[in-house]
Amino acid sequence: MFKKAVEAKSHQRLSGADRKKLRRSIKDKFPRVSDSDLDALLPPKAEITIAKLQNRVHVYAVEGGFPMFFDVDGRGSDIFPTVYALWMVPELLPVFVLKGGEVSRFVIGGADLMFPGITVPPEGLPSFRAGEPWAVKVPGNSAPIAVGSTTMSSAEALKAGLRGKALRITHYYRDLLWESAEGHCVPNAGFFEDVVFEDPSLLQASHDSDLTEAVGETSIDQHNNPKGDGPEESLDVNEFQPDSNPALTMPNGNENDTAAEVTEGVADLNLRDTASANDPDDQQTLSTADVNSLLDKCLLQALHTTVKDKDLPLPGSTLWSNHVLPCRPSGITLDIKKSSYKKLSKWLQAKSTSGLISVKEDKHKKEVMLFSVNRKHADYSSFKPEKRQVEKSEQPSVQSANEIRSSKTLEVAEIYKPSVHVNSIFSSVGADTGKLFSASEATDIVFKYVEKENLVKPTNKSVVVLDVILCDALFKGAIKKGTTYPTEIHKKDLGSTFVSRMQPHHVVTRGNESVVCKGALKTIQLLTERRQGNKKVTKLSGMESFLIDAEALASELQKKFACSTTVAELPGKKGNEVLVQGGVIDDLARHLIDQYGVPKRYIEVLDKTKK
Repeated sequence: MFKKAVEAKSHQRLSGADRKKLRRSIKDKFPRVSDSDLDALLPPKAEITIAKLQNRVHVYAVEGGFPMFFDVDGRGSDIFPTVYALWMVPELLPVFVLKGGEVSRFVIGGADLMFPGITVPPEGLPSFRAGEPWAVKVPGNSAPIAVGSTTMSSAEALKAGLRGKALRITHYYRDLLWESAEGHCVPNAGFFEDVVFEDPSLLQASHDSDLTEAVGETSIDQHNNPKGDGPEESLDVNEFQPDSNPALTMPNGNENDTAAEVTEGVADLNLRDTASANDPDDQQTLSTADVNSLLDKCLLQALHTTVKDKDLPLPGSTLWSNHVLPCRPSGITLDIKKSSYKKLSKWLQAKSTSGLISVKEDKHKKEVMLFSVNRKHADYSSFKPEKRQVEKSEQPSVQSANEIRSSKTLEVAEIYKPSVHVNSIFSSVGADTGKLFSASEATDIVFKYVEKENLVKPTNKSVVVLDVILCDALFKGAIKKGTTYPTEIHKKDLGSTFVSRMQPHHVVTRGNESVVCKGALKTIQLLTERRQGNKKVTKLSGMESFLIDAEALASELQKKFACSTTVAELPGKKGNEVLVQGGVIDDLARHLIDQYGVPKRYIEVLDKTKK
């Protein structure tokens, strides 16, 4: 689930009511947790943040600390603890103990856990139901290395002869969720002795065939696809290549060396004292003057790097959560309540009084709004923003199933070319009128022109006064005769209006192949109709726009649906048409989305067989 990076749609603090709701959900989900354990995981004095990812996963973390829980579907019904939480409270979840370290290197590479890789205690297999959260440990070490959900009940497992998949891994040590913590680390307290995970005497799977049964297929976000609708990939134990963490890459070679390389970090896992972990009192204590100074530094860093004039006016809460907080130093908790201002509104008003920014209270939203930034202010001019380096890891270029799948990954981007309406704006700022621009780049051009000509209304910083050139660019030919041309426009409408006056293009990229086409992107047409003998046939056309080869697709569909397929030229049009015998229109649409990455909005479906 966390093998590939997923951007967060939002990042904010939990309110008091949401904190209580989260604690209730955790106590209901994990009956083993006590109030003291819950206080250790979610300290009452610390701020709890929630990051909402684009794949609907919610991650709950202690601000300035570690992620503690994540919610798979974002509804509060499928919550899991992270390995950081399990290191603090190991008894939070029941655990499966692996047969040996040879299996652990696949588990921390993202593979699901199979029943042959689990040690069954003398008293027999413990009782569990399907869908229960369980942790994974290695013999001799109390630090869990992974967490997941059971795929079947214990009764079903015994009936199947302890064969098949036992645990669908959702999170493991060294995945991207573990790395997302500020100063991610292995616990250091020496309450448990270090145990080397590679103990040959613990291995019961001595052959590759046995080892293959002990680990499952590598999966990315398999938890969101529990039915296994997509194609499964078999795990090659000799050429296992994790996607996201180069430290876990295992090239062909001596198996003992590779196993040691993968598990050398896991062998140092020791549980920390739950009383000291994530305790706010143990974090660096800042005086009121230090907090005030840190607030000013973070604000100036944000104004230099992330706060753009085109985004103004900006709510104070958005400025704080999306701009100021991300600029704080790593490992430091920034709390406005520990400053001399006590409230965000008072701090922003103080900065407005000094002349650095201009703020105004919105009476309807009851919130302070940032309207403008004085970029000529002495504090702004004298401040030198820090350059934050982004670490880039080199991924091994090995032909694998994941690379084959990446060649089917589709990217569609809308771009725009300057038209005769807006050429004057581009020429005024020295931009090339022959280039293609994204919507954000085009918006930057028009705001650059506004800044150059000083067109922002002095009495209302959120309004732009239109001069002759800008007015013609935005409205000439678009307003009916006899109608008065507008004299000003709001900033939030300027960018979209300017982009609408440009020529739309689109660029489609699949693997290393890319094509740019004029106009809007045409959709894929799916049509099911009846023919003689009351037989159904499904027609597919327009796939060339998405760099899909008709012949290759027809061959693939023939095998998938076990039916005959043909390819014919479209009469009177460019392109080909794929004919599939049978009414498979819904399955075909799902196949294009899952296997070729075609967005749903670009697929047009028409079933003429339904009345």
